[in-house]
Amino acid sequence: MLVDLQKNPEAFADRQFDVCVIGAGAAGVTLARELMRAGHQVCLAESGGMDFEEKTQALYGGTNIGHDYYPLEESRLRFFGGTVSIWGGRCAILDKIDFARRSWVPHSGWPITRDDVMPYWRKAQDIFEIGPFEWDDAYRLCGIPDQGFDPEKLATDLWRFDEATERFAQARAKDLIDALNLTIVLHANATQVQASVNGAEIEHVEVKALTGQSARLKAKHYVLACGAIENVRLMMASDDVISGGLGNAQDQLGRFFMEHPTGRIGKVETSRPFDLWAAYQKRFMKSGPPLAPVLRLSDAVQEAEGAMNSIVTFKLQRPPEKGVALGNKLYGTIKHSLNPNRTGRRLDHIYRGVRAWFHKAVREKVEAAMANTGMTGLYMIIRGEQAPNPDSRIVLSSKRNALGERQADLDWQLDDLDKHTARVFARVFGEELQRMGQGHVTPTEWITEAGNDWPVDPTVGNHPIAGYHHMGGTRMSDDPKAGVVDAHCRVHGLANLHVAGSSVFPTAGWANPTFTLVALALRLAERLDGELKAG
Repeated sequence: MLVDLQKNPEAFADRQFDVCVIGAGAAGVTLARELMRAGHQVCLAESGGMDFEEKTQALYGGTNIGHDYYPLEESRLRFFGGTVSIWGGRCAILDKIDFARRSWVPHSGWPITRDDVMPYWRKAQDIFEIGPFEWDDAYRLCGIPDQGFDPEKLATDLWRFDEATERFAQARAKDLIDALNLTIVLHANATQVQASVNGAEIEHVEVKALTGQSARLKAKHYVLACGAIENVRLMMASDDVISGGLGNAQDQLGRFFMEHPTGRIGKVETSRPFDLWAAYQKRFMKSGPPLAPVLRLSDAVQEAEGAMNSIVTFKLQRPPEKGVALGNKLYGTIKHSLNPNRTGRRLDHIYRGVRAWFHKAVREKVEAAMANTGMTGLYMIIRGEQAPNPDSRIVLSSKRNALGERQADLDWQLDDLDKHTARVFARVFGEELQRMGQGHVTPTEWITEAGNDWPVDPTVGNHPIAGYHHMGGTRMSDDPKAGVVDAHCRVHGLANLHVAGSSVFPTAGWANPTFTLVALALRLAERLDGELKAG
């Protein structure tokens, strides 16, 4: 059932749901669908409408007060379907080392294991329609020869690509809209998550439309699924009972914000630049989804060198000092000038289709000709696992949005371990090339310099700063002194408040977070289903 708060605020006066989910992105929609199918009465509250609206999007305003980052209003989307409506479809599972407590990585370790998440990744595989659950032996799966790197130095992982559009948006939500036991509430901006007087549980959530209508949503359980920054902002702003905000008794709320910082870390001097580039590109298979192998530092190298679990991709480009190539500049201009409404997204999807055709038909011929004649060089682009850092954080601003709520500011901070990892990767990859007699790497100047500066390089691609991957802020921990939610994503000290999404990640790994956050939403749905049925 679909309800618009702007038109029908009285619909909730006497309603009590089993579960109220705040936020209809990948995590929220997945969670609501699972609980609906299990027969529970579910409310799914979304700030926006079924499509992009500028006034609603403006509620995401905030200021970057740390390292250079994308404008906060532009780094996420606020309508039914969420930011994943414009994502690139890259799916990958976390490595075993990502869950481990690493002696060289302060604050590392998850309170759950990779095996705990594995069955939910399997279920997520079906949701994203990305083929069989095979993640090992990437070269074989991609149909290419092993590239000869020592696996004790450079390990190989895999991306699977979800090619569907609007995966969690209205186009694929008919079952949710038609369900009698699921109520979707549009234009319902959560303004207060109200704790009981004793601070032990949540009593209701206040929601308000930009046009002034308001309501109270009541349920047995509440789940915040608003994205990392907004989850934190809403919990901090709900501070009338618990000083500092919900789940913040130990000053952990908002800390450990993480991204996947990107940067050009070296030029690959080799006689086979095109072959090396082509081996690690997105491959369109005869059947099944596109795949791509990725190189990462092996677990052994990470431990020996004290480095993070990062990957590199490769780019053939003209010398960076010549600036962004015209074609890439044109694509960036078009992409960022498109309104992210349904029409704009369709145009973007059409353009992606044209690019896919170009990839299949002629791109390799063009890239080979340019590389083999020296018009372009081969460069390493790191996609780093950011080290967990308590000083990298989301904070409340003194500025307020159109609803009178305090905005969130982002103090994104990188540390020495992040830059150290870039140095290690360039060196280890270069040593492997030399061992095989295939060339060497000239490190980019910035990674050899002292300090933890991480410059923004527009020539690395359409994501020149990081991956638009917001992680951390409500990190998972067994000890309330070390995090915000427990191993089951329940907020420490609050019996019926839970958090879904990548804000619960204690560490980032290298993998794009959407696939894992959906798996964790499935895991949370299973637990809530069990608790509700047990009474």
